[in-house]
Amino acid sequence: MAELWMPLAMVALLFAGILSGYPVALVLGGTSTLFLLLSDLPMAFVNLMLTRVYANALSNWLYVAIPMFILMGLLLERTGLARNAFRVSERLLHRLPGHLSLTVLFVGGLLSATTGVVGASVVLLSVLALPRMLDAGYSARASSGLISASGTLAILMPPSVMLIVLASLVSVPVGQLFRAALVPSALLILFYTLYSLISAWDSARKEPEPEFARRRQDERMSTPWRDALALSPFVVLIPLVLGAIITGVATPTEASGIGVVAVLLFAWLTGKARLVSVREAARETAVATAMIMLLVITATCFSLIFKGVGGDRLILAALGLLGASDWSAIFLILLLVFLLGFFLDWLEISLILMPIFVPIVAQLELDNDLGGGALMVWFAVLFAINLQTSFLTPPFGVSLFYLKGAMGDRVATIDIYRGVIPFIAMQLLVLLIILLFPAVLLL
Repeated sequence: MAELWMPLAMVALLFAGILSGYPVALVLGGTSTLFLLLSDLPMAFVNLMLTRVYANALSNWLYVAIPMFILMGLLLERTGLARNAFRVSERLLHRLPGHLSLTVLFVGGLLSATTGVVGASVVLLSVLALPRMLDAGYSARASSGLISASGTLAILMPPSVMLIVLASLVSVPVGQLFRAALVPSALLILFYTLYSLISAWDSARKEPEPEFARRRQDERMSTPWRDALALSPFVVLIPLVLGAIITGVATPTEASGIGVVAVLLFAWLTGKARLVSVREAARETAVATAMIMLLVITATCFSLIFKGVGGDRLILAALGLLGASDWSAIFLILLLVFLLGFFLDWLEISLILMPIFVPIVAQLELDNDLGGGALMVWFAVLFAINLQTSFLTPPFGVSLFYLKGAMGDRVATIDIYRGVIPFIAMQLLVLLIILLFPAVLLL
């Protein structure tokens, strides 16, 4: 086991750097450089690393879709199109029990199925829905949990940015992975809806007088044409973008570009197109894309050097010491990803671990009638559902920070942490269903 000290030291240094608060991309790059110098890897390995970076990141056209989907989500939020859809949805659903919860779920699903951007969804739902839910008698715990979970649907529901990255890492068509991810997405929405309805029946909700007056004013000003126009961006974008990718009519890059043009067109038709809004969305898109691509490059270097110094042998040795069977190996991998989700972001986990786990999973004999590309799609969906929980698991759940940042002192951190527990449980239930019944992905 003496030869395994270097990969163990790489992991230890990586976690020490991340927990110190240093930027993750720089930690990955610095750790890679240090252990490349300390190892006895040949000079040809450096050439291999540069080739891998160029092939996996810089020349991968699939990654072009990422800034387009981010820009689409930010434009929907900055131009006010998503706000209009929320107001119309709330008015149409107000006669149902727990109508505010159902509105949050409905709009969260619409945003998720068009943008795949978690931050914009959580912040928008927090600003629009949380004050109204609190005034209507919903508890801070239930409201914050529902909003965090509904916004987090964007990371699993196509066209998710995470699914685009995973498709590249496991070498499967994006459309095939999108189609498979529809099943767990639908199950999560179903479970969230049932939970919301049960919670609504559990205690009566009253509509505060200011909100009642505001809704009555909206009803007087509304017309079927205005309502249809408010919801039309989502009604058009979902089949236009998602449908084109799943059916193979367009690539993710082409569909995402068309989606951005469509959002701008709708903003112009509704009189909400403002140059300052487009400029802000473009600037935030550039920053987010630069962060993602820097992580892709440094994580590619880290994974390759980690395997070069024996990291893959370390993983196999750990599984062997635990006496892991093929199914036990899958459970251990998912457990490791779930635990890492308490501390790391989904992008870091994906880019570091996927290149290591994919060859291991490809060699497993699971007797679940899956093989080749179908096995990789199944594993990628399991990985994605597991990573979705990382947005909600305390203490570093990203969605929790988005909600807290948007609401400030209006809701306590402990209420946010407690509120997401039922939704984490529902996500793990869906994970178990997909794990035990992989055939549902082929429906």
